[in-house]
Amino acid sequence: MSIDLLQSKIRKLKCPIVVGLDPSRELIPPELLASWEEKLGPGPEALAESFSEFCKGLLEALKKLVPAVKFQAACFEALGWQGVKVMQELMAYAKKLGYYVLLETMRSDVGHIAALSAQSIFGGLDFGGERVFPYPCDGLVLSGYLGSDGIKPYLPWLRGDKPKNLFVVVKSSNKSSMEVQDLLSGDRVIYTAMADLTLRWSTELFGKCGYGQVGAVVGLSSPAAVQALRKRYDSLFFLVPGYGAQGGVAKHAAYAFDRLGHGAAVCASRSIIGAWRENPDAGDWPEAAVAAVEKMKKQLEGYVTVL
Repeated sequence: MSIDLLQSKIRKLKCPIVVGLDPSRELIPPELLASWEEKLGPGPEALAESFSEFCKGLLEALKKLVPAVKFQAACFEALGWQGVKVMQELMAYAKKLGYYVLLETMRSDVGHIAALSAQSIFGGLDFGGERVFPYPCDGLVLSGYLGSDGIKPYLPWLRGDKPKNLFVVVKSSNKSSMEVQDLLSGDRVIYTAMADLTLRWSTELFGKCGYGQVGAVVGLSSPAAVQALRKRYDSLFFLVPGYGAQGGVAKHAAYAFDRLGHGAAVCASRSIIGAWRENPDAGDWPEAAVAAVEKMKKQLEGYVTVL
């Protein structure tokens, strides 16, 4: 089970951190971008190549520290095909280095489109007998707010010899999530209804670690929700965004874990990949990211012990 792979990597490194690779022009060291613009001229190709060099440096620097990385598709897609190509290459590179690789699209769609997406991302595409995997990853982050039609086509790929896994948005970390997700639906709030669906989608899809192949995205912007959801759903693995730049702290992240320090992974993006901006004259963005990860890990260890 893919969820077992993620949990085992977390236990091996004693580090429940997922680094989000969400590059943007503002997060790229100016001298790095300038060097590519000098070679290729200003434009999407130069920016995409700077994304590539930047992220490869981070992946190399962090490979012995963190178990998993998450690619935010929108950051790469914003550059057109050049960005998508770079993202695909980086995903393959991360897999080669031994990371658990997540792709975050936050999209779901009607059944036949969801099936097409599931085939492409998880099953690969056949070209004359040769199978190509455009998006090499272990798991995918989706929104489930279109309902079962947008999720069920992915579920068959969570079984078999090389099972994948999903993380479904239950309670997102953005401030306005309460406008929809905190509304009452009968005797439940909406995000609890989504958590119920997520658990239902995990039926018979549980790993040896005790957690389902369909996990839940639970943001740190609402610590009370994190705490309540963990108490109610002890077999859902939580992917926990919102740490660092979005204001989430270790004390509240600890609510997502069980008593063994299992069952959750905490995401941080800008606070790690943009850590070089705190001392821009130092010129070593990989080392700045390493220091940021070590700081975050130490903060989490004050409240969570991974056994």
